[in-house]
Amino acid sequence: MAALAMNIQPGDEVILPSFTFVTSASAFALRGARLVFVDIRLDTFNLDERLIEDAITPRTKAIVVVHYAGVSAEMDVILDICNRHNLLLIEDAAQALMSTYKGRPLGSIGHFGCISFHHTKNIHAGGEGGALLVNDKSFYDVCEVIQEKGTDRSKFLRGEIDKYTWQRLSSSYVMSEVQAIVLLAQLENAFQITNKRRDKWERYHNGLSDLTRRGVIKAPVIPAHVEHNAHIYHITLRSESEQQALFNYMRGLNIEVTSHFVPLHSSPAGCLYGRFHGEDINTTVVSKRLLRLPLYSRLTDTEQSYIIDAVNSFFGR
Repeated sequence: MAALAMNIQPGDEVILPSFTFVTSASAFALRGARLVFVDIRLDTFNLDERLIEDAITPRTKAIVVVHYAGVSAEMDVILDICNRHNLLLIEDAAQALMSTYKGRPLGSIGHFGCISFHHTKNIHAGGEGGALLVNDKSFYDVCEVIQEKGTDRSKFLRGEIDKYTWQRLSSSYVMSEVQAIVLLAQLENAFQITNKRRDKWERYHNGLSDLTRRGVIKAPVIPAHVEHNAHIYHITLRSESEQQALFNYMRGLNIEVTSHFVPLHSSPAGCLYGRFHGEDINTTVVSKRLLRLPLYSRLTDTEQSYIIDAVNSFFGR
């Protein structure tokens, strides 16, 4: 919806990280945009704001920031870049509902904020689903038409017109009522859900702190001006081989650890529709060394202790 509202045209360029899910990029590539991938920071794994301006060209239309693991990108710097270069800013806040940057909810800072209610998210709709936050009033009317399958049906429902008509190309973006019911129940308990996850996140952080202190693993970094939603607890290993060895060890104990994104610029479609600007110093390295630990609402203290003990025992062998 955001790509449609922005009127993305063939040849426009969109700057974004390669370390993200495919939908961060495909919405723009579908409309002919050229994807310009930029490296990530080594602390938060978010788009490195120091590298953005060098990637801007006369064809650049927008910047997409991805708040990885619900931890904010450096929004003040990125907003300033967008303002100085007259660029649109899209927040991919798919993982970031209930997270903040300097007290501001993620998804509410850029021109658009994209929230996911996929069943893998902290707060979900029992399947697929999402929300587009429109933070610039100049885009509100067109987004209302896009959301209503390209018609002005919203005006009809408000009694502003007698009949609604087809206004522009669009699609169907509304979740079912059943999904909405599932989602509503969780939204009503969003603070409780988030606090419960944060407790589990802190338990991992404390339980693995000795390995972090010794430099055996790298724990998540949360900047002081950021409040996160505990979407993911990840650890980064010293090498790809060590990551694979720990992965196999944990799976052998029936602990479902997982890696995460394969960088988009290394994929067949990423090579076709985009390019990596500058040097890939961190993106591929992080992808090959990161490991996510199980984190979900029904994870018990006993189960979590088993996971923590397993990680510690692997390095104590």
